[in-house]
Amino acid sequence: MEEKNPKCGSCNRRIANEAGSVKFKCPECSKHEIIRCKDCRVKAVKYTCPACGFEGPN
Repeated sequence: MEEKNPKCGSCNRRIANEAGSVKFKCPECSKHEIIRCKDCRVKAVKYTCPACGFEGPN
């Protein structure tokens, strides 16, 4: 089931309908969906996959 109010995994800000935000599967395990807001992407703020512990961006 899709979350009604998705939040950025780095800053915890709600990103519903925010331009520049992204959702993607963890590049390491593909088990968890990573959600990132535009600001955290631009600033290259780190995120961690809760399923496998992968940290990005590199």
